Amino acid sequence: MRTPRAPQASPASRTARRTRRTRRYGAAGAAVLSLALALTLGTQATAVPGPRDAADAAAAATPDTGIRQYEVTGLRGAPERSALAATGTAIDEVLHNSVLISADAAEAERLRALGYHLTPLPAAAAGSGDGFQAAAPSDYHTYASMRAVVDATVARHPDLVSTEVIGRSYEGRDIIAVKVSADVAVDEDEPEILFTHNQHAREHLTVEMALFTLEELTSGYGSDARITRLLDTREIWLIPSVNPDGKTYDTESGAFRSWRKNRQPNAGSSAVGTDLNRNWDYMWGCCGGSSGSASSATYRGASPESGPETRVVADFVRSRVVGGEQQITAHIDFHTYGELILWPYGYTYADTAPGLTADDRDAFAAVGRAMAASNGYTPQQSSDLYITDGSIGDWMWAEEGIFSYTFEMYPRSASGGGFYPPGSVIDRETARNREAVLILLENADCMYRSIGKEAQYCP
Repeated sequence: MRTPRAPQASPASRTARRTRRTRRYGAAGAAVLSLALALTLGTQATAVPGPRDAADAAAAATPDTGIRQYEVTGLRGAPERSALAATGTAIDEVLHNSVLISADAAEAERLRALGYHLTPLPAAAAGSGDGFQAAAPSDYHTYASMRAVVDATVARHPDLVSTEVIGRSYEGRDIIAVKVSADVAVDEDEPEILFTHNQHAREHLTVEMALFTLEELTSGYGSDARITRLLDTREIWLIPSVNPDGKTYDTESGAFRSWRKNRQPNAGSSAVGTDLNRNWDYMWGCCGGSSGSASSATYRGASPESGPETRVVADFVRSRVVGGEQQITAHIDFHTYGELILWPYGYTYADTAPGLTADDRDAFAAVGRAMAASNGYTPQQSSDLYITDGSIGDWMWAEEGIFSYTFEMYPRSASGGGFYPPGSVIDRETARNREAVLILLENADCMYRSIGKEAQYCP
């Protein structure tokens, strides 16, 4: 009989987190939105909209969608980046005084009309150093080959691994959850940790991360003392692809489409897709950190959890409440790119806010920084980049009391391949996160131990 896990906080405080549902503008949200709009107007008044850059014609556009990367210059901090995001533009990368975005020609012209200065990245900018070779869809597992790897692993390790279909995507593909634990068939009173991957379709390296973690845990059990101890005392869940329709669409033509959203049609519009990471039911649409336009890359959907894939994962997380207590204590949502470790909140710049105390924030930061020290990523609060709302990390923490991190994987910049790094780096860059994953697993029984408050929060 294994030792039951200690609670991370009092039942009353966790229940309060689970039942808190704030969908309207709060004071903080309204202030953020007002600031974003004011800054947008200020940018329009001061920036000089240039004519279409002649390099546009030479920049490589993505087949079918016409999407390419642009650098937007003259953005000096998170508020100005948030103002850009409030226009419905998806920010790919944050630089010192500029950002990179993905946009088609119509979106680029719309932003120029708002006063932003855009410079298209030439094809050569999307990969230069590190022995770069252009990636191809064949460098990554397809949805079908990912399923085959998972099934083969279950067959090799039936006592350690099981899988279940937790729901289906809009187009009917299975969304699977993979459980890894000693005595995997038994639901034990142990800390549960969830890893999610591939919310955004084009971020294929995250699926490779899921398969690496699965292999590392199963091959290490019985031979690696640290992994053996963790599987004996933890229940680990992996969802390798939250967005299988988008993943398939991004590669099925034989060339990358730079597709971000799911593939759900939008009523009254020819535009397809919802940004699943703006579709979660906490501060949904509150603060200028998503778009209400169906054509936007950050379209938040018609309502919270309107994306079937969002709802499937949210229902799975809610199903792990046993006896009134959420069994999942810690979570990583893997994305690309930027080499970042982010924690809540994304909807406000405040370090503390309703449901996020100073001790909560300090525990987030302590474990986040420990993980970052192991992989060289930059640790920070999500909103240090720019405001987002309706994101998975904010929902996980505010509604379910789960310590949730977002990892933005390799590369650090577009020069490493952007969303499509070459297959030659997959093994190195997934293995780079091995220690970070183990650090989270080890802290999952009491995240407050990281700040010396185990006795207070985990009696």
